Amino acid sequence: MNLDFQPHIPENFNDNSRVWIYQSSRLFFISEALQMEEMLNEFVANWKSHGAPVKGYANLFFGQFIVLMADESATTVGGCSTDSSVHVIKAIEEKFNVQMFDRQNLAFIVKDKIQLLPLNQLEYAVENNFINADTLYFNNTVLTKKELLEKWLIPVKESWLAKRLSLA
Repeated sequence: MNLDFQPHIPENFNDNSRVWIYQSSRLFFISEALQMEEMLNEFVANWKSHGAPVKGYANLFFGQFIVLMADESATTVGGCSTDSSVHVIKAIEEKFNVQMFDRQNLAFIVKDKIQLLPLNQLEYAVENNFINADTLYFNNTVLTKKELLEKWLIPVKESWLAKRLSLA
């Protein structure tokens, strides 16, 4: 599995650009991804904050993660413009019958595939060697472009999960 997502992040966005990551409850089909691409492109093209255009970016990564980015060096993203981004994600949820707001499901790379694991099964997964300290984890809590590039896909031992687990 090719995990090199960084080349797809726009270079002309400030490192402090705000990032939102939405993880789907399942992999999207190619036909769905193509429809979603249209929805995301249309959203970004019309994204405004207090009437001013937002320098925005949206993309589907690994067939399962929607990354939205707003470069606030040009226009600050206010509450209403953030709400509009949530509306497009909810529309995707409804159209494709997926969950995009379940923060209790965590994503890992296991045997070269993305595997979702409920938070309440994490300790069991460690005890049974399903995941370990070096397993790659999608840290969807990143908030900026810089963090996205450096801290989105990291080993469990470098994530907030390390404090919650008994890692060997």
